[in-house]
Amino acid sequence: MKVYECKVCGNRLYFENSVCVGCGTYLGFSRADDDIVPVDSHGVYVDARGTQQHVCRNLDLSGCTWLTEVEGGQCSACAMTRTRPSDADAKGIAEFPVAERAKRQLLAELDRLGFVVADRATDPERGLCFDMLSSVDENVVIGHADGVITIDLAEADDAHREQVRDRLDEPYRTMLGHLRHESGHYFEWILVDGTDRQERCRELFGDDTVSYQDAIDRHYEQGPPADWAASYISTYATMHPYEDFAETWAHYLHICDTVESAVATGLIVTPTDDVRTPFSRLVTTVWSPLSLSLNLINRSMGDDDLYPFVIPAPVLDKLDFVASLRPA
Repeated sequence: MKVYECKVCGNRLYFENSVCVGCGTYLGFSRADDDIVPVDSHGVYVDARGTQQHVCRNLDLSGCTWLTEVEGGQCSACAMTRTRPSDADAKGIAEFPVAERAKRQLLAELDRLGFVVADRATDPERGLCFDMLSSVDENVVIGHADGVITIDLAEADDAHREQVRDRLDEPYRTMLGHLRHESGHYFEWILVDGTDRQERCRELFGDDTVSYQDAIDRHYEQGPPADWAASYISTYATMHPYEDFAETWAHYLHICDTVESAVATGLIVTPTDDVRTPFSRLVTTVWSPLSLSLNLINRSMGDDDLYPFVIPAPVLDKLDFVASLRPA
């Protein structure tokens, strides 16, 4: 991610800071400016255009620090959440901020990469929205359908998520990872399906017209092919071409965001434009040595690898395709 600094005292800020710990200035995130800006005691920021922006009404509910031009209203990110837990659902409400924080990080990255994210108000048929559902009283299946991303808020609980990760024998499982993966389904629907890109997509990822239900049944009954690591980024990617695309998309976002963070903090020196095509060159020359170093650092702290994946040559071609979808 970007490195943010307090405009008043220069103190380093994190993306979710609502107050500068250095000088006590109240803060808000301006999506239009892609920056953390100071707000006054009433939660108001006046931008360069002279427009007033106000702290989102959901600051106390979900920890949202984003700004909106509507006083007492909710920001553009919060407005994309179609469903949230009821106030009576204490567990769901406690888990809600984790999902919302990850959603804001996803949206901010998509903005910086230039992907247009239309909401339902702008595009009722193909706009994006989120159902953040509590699984306290019902089973919730994480997924995407027709522009609706559904998230199980139980995944915000570290113990629950780790149990699921262990049961499914996954090397990695996070709330942000879920959102990046599901956004891949959305953008394949928006940017690939029914376009002149679809033929090339099928050449790389496979025939997406094969039965999805049959693919699910086969995957959970038989597991991945023995040689899966030669052509896929994960075992889940082997299940169906749609899942292969979504997994590849998620890793594209993982890599872009982490490289941006490394550049912003001075850990590596590389032009930001290197995240454009050919993306495979960035992977081999920048990401591979960086991820190896980060894995070693994690191991030095007695933790698991930060990036527990190996990227085979066929996945480089898939990453290049995903990267080519980025607007010029």
